[in-house]
Amino acid sequence: MKRLGACLWPLVWLGFCPVIAWPQFSPGPLSKAHNSLKGPTQCTSCHIGAGGNRRFRCLACHTEIQRRLAARQGLHSTLPAADQRDDACYKCHSEHNGEDFVPIRWDVSLDEFDHRKTGYPLEGGHAGLECRRCHNAQHVSTSARRAIRVRDLSRTYLGLTRECSGCHEDEHGGQLAADCERCHSFTKWNVVARFDHAAAKFRLTGAHQKVACQKCHLPVQVAGRAKPRTKFTGIAFNQCNACHQDPHRGAFSAPCASCHADSAWKPARNTTASFDHSRAKFPLLGKHSGLTCEKCHRTTDYSSPIAHANCRDCHKDVHGGQFLARAGGGECGACHTVDGWKPSTFTVASHMKSTYPLIGRHAAVACAGCHKAAGAQTSYLVPHDRCVDCHRDRHEGQFAAAYQDRCESCHTTESYRPSTFTLANHARTRFPLGGSHLAVTCGDCHKRPPEHQAGVYHFADLSCAACHADPHRWQQAGEPLAGRLGASGAEALVASARSRIRCETCHTVQAWKEISRFDHSATRFTLTGTHRAVSCGQCHHPAALSAAAAKIVFQDTPLACAGCHQDIHGGQFSSATAIPTCDVCHDTDRWKPARFDHERTAFPLTGAHQGIACGKCHKTTREVSGRMVLFYKPTPKDCASCHGPGI
Repeated sequence: MKRLGACLWPLVWLGFCPVIAWPQFSPGPLSKAHNSLKGPTQCTSCHIGAGGNRRFRCLACHTEIQRRLAARQGLHSTLPAADQRDDACYKCHSEHNGEDFVPIRWDVSLDEFDHRKTGYPLEGGHAGLECRRCHNAQHVSTSARRAIRVRDLSRTYLGLTRECSGCHEDEHGGQLAADCERCHSFTKWNVVARFDHAAAKFRLTGAHQKVACQKCHLPVQVAGRAKPRTKFTGIAFNQCNACHQDPHRGAFSAPCASCHADSAWKPARNTTASFDHSRAKFPLLGKHSGLTCEKCHRTTDYSSPIAHANCRDCHKDVHGGQFLARAGGGECGACHTVDGWKPSTFTVASHMKSTYPLIGRHAAVACAGCHKAAGAQTSYLVPHDRCVDCHRDRHEGQFAAAYQDRCESCHTTESYRPSTFTLANHARTRFPLGGSHLAVTCGDCHKRPPEHQAGVYHFADLSCAACHADPHRWQQAGEPLAGRLGASGAEALVASARSRIRCETCHTVQAWKEISRFDHSATRFTLTGTHRAVSCGQCHHPAALSAAAAKIVFQDTPLACAGCHQDIHGGQFSSATAIPTCDVCHDTDRWKPARFDHERTAFPLTGAHQGIACGKCHKTTREVSGRMVLFYKPTPKDCASCHGPGI
């Protein structure tokens, strides 16, 4: 009884003093939404128990939230304290703060709200939409309206369905199921890549796969709707003519598939179950088997006879009548088959029966090599009497007079090279080949000058200098080039010198270095003594003309001994006006012994002096240019200088 009295006493006290105690008992006025619960007798509508315990009855009124929590749907089911139900509501919804206070607390703005927390992520085209585009009274379903306590449905975020039809109009007018995502995505409505036509009653095969949807699914005007609606159901497709016009206008009773396939209307199958063209007068073989009917049947009347005895009945003579004179009147079948216009069956063996048999290298030449492809203008009756009718004269008319451009005089059809012009043939020309010339290739002499396209075979100048560079630089002509001559004078001098050069005076065609013909005694310096064993190069030294050229000196070779030999006497026999003459004491047979005659000196050798060696008296030596030289003058003539004072 004491416990019951303790519980009833506050209620009794409040019943007797409602006006005086209520402002002190309530923490503050309620919000406008809960204004109907104002008064001390309504506390238990929201609160459970007494004292400091926070126990609430929120879900007793807000049943729409209770159902979503039970179904684990919506934002409330994802909050951390969702399992606490009523006792956790105050963390976001505060009361007793006055009528103007909105009892909803948001941590972020609506623009920053993460919609994934509601269990419905915004993807594709939904991602950029404003909240009120979807959350408005228009989109709240009829069934949800009764459960929502908020009277102004434009202020609630509840009542929306996840189905597309909740917000979007059914563009198909109920023709298809409500699961829009089977064909469409959130990204773009017009893209229906998800739809698989293979699951439909009419599977797309062949060329149908490339047809745009609107070709078959046409717009249909619907009563009461301004915009036409695309038709997706109720389309006839059992027969081809349901969509396609009959181009044969009923000429064939068989279905279209008898001749045609859905991969392509053309070409049609000529051999079918209903019509076998091989039973006609003209069986379709080779390339004819792939032709469409209208290629031959110009009209839809396929019973009209068509001429087909000759190829020209259907095909144009692309050769322009060039073969009409042949046996058979130039019928195409002589060279071509129905398997293909190319390659022609006219072979090399067939060409052997023509007026120009193909032999040698000609047998491997493609037809277009002689019969230049020019379409209908291609000529097959080409001139062929001479090689130059087809081939360019590589010699540029050099043999027009001698051989009348008869290339076969030197060449064969087996190969242009090597030429059949042999050494025996060359021996009958103005320049028979002998010696080393026999080993020279034709191209080394018959070279192509820069201003011509062919090698030169006719030479006005047959001298050695016409082909060979003169290593002596015109010295044999006696007229060496001089820098003092002008350009025209030098050119004239060269021409004059070349005309008089006779290389064979010294050389033979056997070998350039074979100069046995040259007679040195015919020169100003006859070779005698040991000079006859000296090689030419020891006297005729090369003189540099430039960094890359040199000449062998012949005419300017010195004739005096001092021109080639070093003066071993250190110039003691030279004077200011004359060089020493070595032959006074020496000859070309040998340097020692000398033939010096001491009797012609100021000290003739007599008596015992005659047998004394030169070095017994001539003992004076001096250093000249880094070496010691024996000097003969002055030599004392008195006896005491040699024999001493004791004599």
